[in-house]
Amino acid sequence: MRLQGIPKAKIAEELGIQDVGRLKIWMRKYREQGNFGLMEHRGRRKEYKDLEREVKRLRLENDVLKKWL
Repeated sequence: MRLQGIPKAKIAEELGIQDVGRLKIWMRKYREQGNFGLMEHRGRRKEYKDLEREVKRLRLENDVLKKWL
């Protein structure tokens, strides 16, 4: 819609978004990060860090086992 030259206020009105500023933030996040930028990230950071640590530990363990073999 925005690419067709429709003003942000008009888009917000059509989509039922009361805060045009929120629409601007969503558009910027989409432009910078694509669909990932629009995903919900709250409360998941710790989970991601734990998973990253686990993957790192398993890779290290695999490397050690490969050297033994």
